[in-house]
Amino acid sequence: MPRPTVTPRPTAAQLAYGSCTVICSTFAMLLLSQTSSGVGIAIIAVAALALGLLVAMTVPMPKSRVVAVNRPAAQPAEAAQTPVPAASVAAVLAERPVHERAAS
Repeated sequence: MPRPTVTPRPTAAQLAYGSCTVICSTFAMLLLSQTSSGVGIAIIAVAALALGLLVAMTVPMPKSRVVAVNRPAAQPAEAAQTPVPAASVAAVLAERPVHERAAS
C-alpha cells in the first residue's frame, strides 16, 4: 500500500512574510500604476498574491529534529563476568560515609 504524501504546514514566519508581501506589494503597485479600472486592479491583486506565495515558499523551513534513543551503555564481557569481592565493597563503603538529610 503506498504511503500518503504529507504536505508540511506553513510556519508562522512563512505566513507573516507572505501576508506582508501581498499587502505591501498591492499598495505599492496600485499607487505606482494609478489604475482605476477593475481589470487593472484584478491584475495587480493576482500579481501581489503570486508574489506573496513566492516569498512564503522561499522562507526556509525549519529542519526536522532527530530524537536520539537512550540506550544503556554496553558493558565489556570481562567486567560483567568478574565477581567483585565483598571485602573491596566494604572498604569503599567505609571510606565514603553516608550523609543523611535531616527531617524538615
